[in-house]
Amino acid sequence: MRLTTKGRFAVTAMIDLAMRQGNGPVTLSGISQRQAISLSYLEQLFGKLRRHEIVESIRGPGGGYTLARTAEKVTVADIIIAVDEPIDATQCGGKENCAGTAAHGARCMTHELWTTLNEKMVDYLDSVSLQDLVDQQRQKEQAEQAAVVHVHRGAAAAVEQN
Repeated sequence: MRLTTKGRFAVTAMIDLAMRQGNGPVTLSGISQRQAISLSYLEQLFGKLRRHEIVESIRGPGGGYTLARTAEKVTVADIIIAVDEPIDATQCGGKENCAGTAAHGARCMTHELWTTLNEKMVDYLDSVSLQDLVDQQRQKEQAEQAAVVHVHRGAAAAVEQN
């Protein structure tokens, strides 16, 4: 499987949205600035996410996007599939004509291997919720803040000793 920027950006934008969920609708321009993703690209992605009922749009002043269901009920697979990202490691796109030209019409010798890998990838991505990713990001941010405080306290102690 080769996950393209479309899938990566969609997941990143959804983590950003979910992390700010409690503060009302989140604007795409805010996500664009924080995540360095083109606003027009986000508009395309969120149109697809809205059609798949993963996000809801709120129009007007103070509008933006919110999750259409809880972050626990949105999986990474949901997001990737919604933005039309294929999860496929086969060379033939599942058509079973991977042994050379379409005229041969036969499976390659490793077709079953790649098909099984597809199933495992989908199972894994379906087991990771958006909430899991939000929790991981918050833990990472807390660890980084603790490290900064520790370094700052260490520097202050060194100054006091001199």
